[in-house]
Amino acid sequence: MTWIAVAGGETAWTSPDRFPQDPVARHRLLMRGSLVIETRLSPEERPQCLLRYARRHPWSGHISLQAVPGGGVVLVMVQGAAEFHTVLPPISDARTDVLRLTFSWDAPAKWGRLSVERPEHDGVRSIDTPPPPPLMLEDIYTMIHRPQLCDRDADVQFFAVSDAIEPVGPMPSLHGSALVRTAQGDRSLASIQPGDRVVTRDSGLQPVLAVVRRTVPALGAFRPVRLRAPYLGLCDDVVVAPHQRLVIGGSEVEYTFGRESVLIPAAALVNGFTGVFEDATLFTEYVQLLLPRHDALLVADAGFESLYIGRLRRRSDRLSATLLAGMDPSGLPEHHRAGYQVLRPFEAITLAEARAA
Repeated sequence: MTWIAVAGGETAWTSPDRFPQDPVARHRLLMRGSLVIETRLSPEERPQCLLRYARRHPWSGHISLQAVPGGGVVLVMVQGAAEFHTVLPPISDARTDVLRLTFSWDAPAKWGRLSVERPEHDGVRSIDTPPPPPLMLEDIYTMIHRPQLCDRDADVQFFAVSDAIEPVGPMPSLHGSALVRTAQGDRSLASIQPGDRVVTRDSGLQPVLAVVRRTVPALGAFRPVRLRAPYLGLCDDVVVAPHQRLVIGGSEVEYTFGRESVLIPAAALVNGFTGVFEDATLFTEYVQLLLPRHDALLVADAGFESLYIGRLRRRSDRLSATLLAGMDPSGLPEHHRAGYQVLRPFEAITLAEARAA
């Protein structure tokens, strides 16, 4: 089970294995799957019609997804006589630029879930929905390859469809080729297994509790960033997800920000010299390590945050929707962040330029 359709920017792709050339053969329902949409929210705090499509043949159908200020979502679907409507309410004090919406369904199980994530933060909000009608393959194909027949907000970065129930919550954020310092020396992240010991910035050697992996469309907040050596103390280039954070310390940090160390999201370092967006294939795989204590891994001589899960073990409903769903909650740690200041983009560039001088 995997991604079967992706649209965003210049990309418009559907899996030839799932979408026959004959349109009539595409008049089949995708009984289980996920629709993922990532969008920038309107600075005018207006409602946004993220995606809307309607058809009349071979039976009437309609899908409409709308984002409202505060991160709320309204979803309406129709398949013939079946009508479906659900709302994820907004948060009045929410402040975010990017929203990722994941709608998953399992028609035979009569189950649905609507989730909203803010990629620049750790939070996720989800609701279980009444039984939703499944999407038709022809509708997906049309929305991907004939965008003139559907409405899509200009701020939508991408939308994608999977034939699996896609996870939400803590996400991996390092490319598997990254060299991580371990008890046996530097090793590629992709080769590390649970039980191996890695060197952390502040807590010394820690055992790896779990290795999480996920393949995602290389678009929007998943688009890979190449952080370039020798900036920020890197001895080699490292490819990461935009939300991956680096822990940076040193005299420039203390002088400029009055703190021993700060956090910098990789997205804030995309400036043409410290970091650049990677020209990737359609999909990319990210990997991360779960440790007993939340700390920074030593990757190419720099500190990169490991997977942060907070008190996820206490919320079985949330845990079941994540990449860690198969793990025993009693074996999971509770993470606490060190309280580092997270730099804003212009502050991150200032620091990068000071380090390069």
